Amino acid sequence: MKLFQIEEPGGGPTDPNEPGAAIGIEAMGARAEVAFSVGGNALVLDDRPGFEQALTVPAIIASAADWQGLFEGARVRAERALARPVTHAVVVLAATPHADDARRLQRAAAGAGLALLQLAGRGELPDGPAPALAAAILAEDLAPRPELTTAPDPG
Repeated sequence: MKLFQIEEPGGGPTDPNEPGAAIGIEAMGARAEVAFSVGGNALVLDDRPGFEQALTVPAIIASAADWQGLFEGARVRAERALARPVTHAVVVLAATPHADDARRLQRAAAGAGLALLQLAGRGELPDGPAPALAAAILAEDLAPRPELTTAPDPG
């Protein structure tokens, strides 16, 4: 499934310092899934034909470099699918990480250009949607919003 995006004339954000999209990353099994949500409607993102990449999930005790590789791959997949920058993520793991593991994953995500909004164990997400979809919905809710500017008063 492809996402369809309608933009105002002139293209995307006018300020390159505005936050990009927020995604959900499910890193519980052998392969990670990446999802995006708009208005609470989440969709798993796939690679385009010819650009397929396996997003192998490292062990929780793996190095920051291994996790950074996963986060970079997830960000690239999302940016290609969405045709816009991705800057934030919620990551769902099989279990809530210990403090040292969480710090290592935060560093890895930062190295990959992602700010982690939340690291969650599967049990911390609501029942119902698949973990990647639940993470994407949570990412949408937690994502920073571009500052709204007020139009000048016409009167």
